[in-house]
Amino acid sequence: MTRIFSGVKPTGHLTLGNYLGAVRRWAAVDQHRAEALFCIVDLHALTVDHDPGRVRRLSRQAATLLLASGLDPELCTVFVQSHVDEHARLSYLLECVATDGEMRRMIQYKEKAALERKRGGSVRLSLLTYPVLMAADILAYGSDEVPVGDDQTQHVELTRDLAVRFNQRYGHTFVVPRATRPEVAARVMNLQEPTSKMGKTDDVGPGVVYLLDEPETVRKKIMRAVTDSGQDVAYDPEERPGVSNLLEILAACEGGNPADLAGAYASYGALKKDTAEAVVELLRPVQERHKRLCADSTYVEGVLRDGAARARQMARPTVDAAYGAIGLLPPTAA
Repeated sequence: MTRIFSGVKPTGHLTLGNYLGAVRRWAAVDQHRAEALFCIVDLHALTVDHDPGRVRRLSRQAATLLLASGLDPELCTVFVQSHVDEHARLSYLLECVATDGEMRRMIQYKEKAALERKRGGSVRLSLLTYPVLMAADILAYGSDEVPVGDDQTQHVELTRDLAVRFNQRYGHTFVVPRATRPEVAARVMNLQEPTSKMGKTDDVGPGVVYLLDEPETVRKKIMRAVTDSGQDVAYDPEERPGVSNLLEILAACEGGNPADLAGAYASYGALKKDTAEAVVELLRPVQERHKRLCADSTYVEGVLRDGAARARQMARPTVDAAYGAIGLLPPTAA
């Protein structure tokens, strides 16, 4: 059976972009067709300055939202990265296979390092090396597929390169995975800056719709979305990014093709109104289930505990094999 792995980083509240670009497909498609693992990658949240308490709160919230979005622990494995030691164990081995040049070519490292320097902060070494930890996340489970947004494709390519290199040098140990992407709304853009991704961490203003935003807040953000200088509603992501972003969101919420939907609208106002209502209705059941799950914290804790146990059982044989293949002496049994 195909095995897939993907995760969310608890560096901010989950957004509409996270949901449309990844989480909804995990629940509707991936957990039913494959042996699926979905992880709260909390170790990745430590690559920049952070509040420890906030990381813990966001980790729990992310897990709860994944379950509220439809992930079923009877069908898939939901767990927290730091609860499974094999991620960190394998990461160091892969650092011994990766090169400095590969790490410094990562687009996200360049962008985030520049942002940290602009803020006057220092760049942590973990920000440079975290793509290797991401590779360990994937390779530890023998993953065949990695559902990702466009911005993570480069990291999956690195994962493939490291797997092939390790296998060639030390013997076949890892499955070489491939990235998969949804057809529509793989990358939802910021409503106020439609040339930038709708991210969890870089914007707390009106450009980002969060999964737990109140309906009226959602409506206000979408009605105030930046469009374009033209008057007609047309789908052209290069020349008309603002209106194209709205069309992609609407298409992802209701189905259909963004270009075809454009022909149904004579004004930006009508498009914004329909998009806002579509998003409100899309998020309503998620928010209702989230509220119920928050009232039963022991359920979420149990899911994460059992998920970590299953993940550990799946990862340990591969990681142990990698330790042996690279030349490490196995521990002596008691």
